[in-house]
Amino acid sequence: MAEKNKSAANVRASERRMTQSQAPRSTKHSETVSKAEARGAAVPTQLAAFEAAMKLFHARQLTEARVLFQQAAAGAERDVAQRAQLHIVMCDRRLQQTKVSFGTAEECYNYGIALINARNFSEARTHLEKALAIAPGSDHIHYALALAQAHSGDLASAHENLRRAIELEPRNRMMARQDADFAPVANQSPFRSLLYPEKNGR
Repeated sequence: MAEKNKSAANVRASERRMTQSQAPRSTKHSETVSKAEARGAAVPTQLAAFEAAMKLFHARQLTEARVLFQQAAAGAERDVAQRAQLHIVMCDRRLQQTKVSFGTAEECYNYGIALINARNFSEARTHLEKALAIAPGSDHIHYALALAQAHSGDLASAHENLRRAIELEPRNRMMARQDADFAPVANQSPFRSLLYPEKNGR
């Protein structure tokens, strides 16, 4: 009888050891799956940018395609990033060959906005400044240039262009208040007094 009890106890002890040794593997597997799912969730944005860029590339809209290829090149998936880098080089070569230039203020402005969306603020400034030189009275160009300048650290120029944008079109004040891209500077002086004049003197 004692031997049977001893055997049963040994079996239970073995089962406990097996359960304990399997638990970490299960947790590790779950972590691996979670990481894989996280990577998978990040892929569509990068891949979508690359696919959209390819459509523009085949339509010979090289400047717009290049912006999206830059977005795709910054993503986590190495294969997509490498293909995007290759196409950036191809875009650059073709643009140099064709010497594409923007002839109107709106063309410069639209490309500048595309660069802002890609968070390439320094290059966006260049094209928006060209747009403003062609159409100095355009409030939407002043507004976009102010945004690009603010994110480039040139707060004095950003304030001046935002002031001019509001002067030309007062509705730009409310737009800037609600614009998430202006949020980092909205409560800084002198932007605060420009965006919230009703609070001046309080």
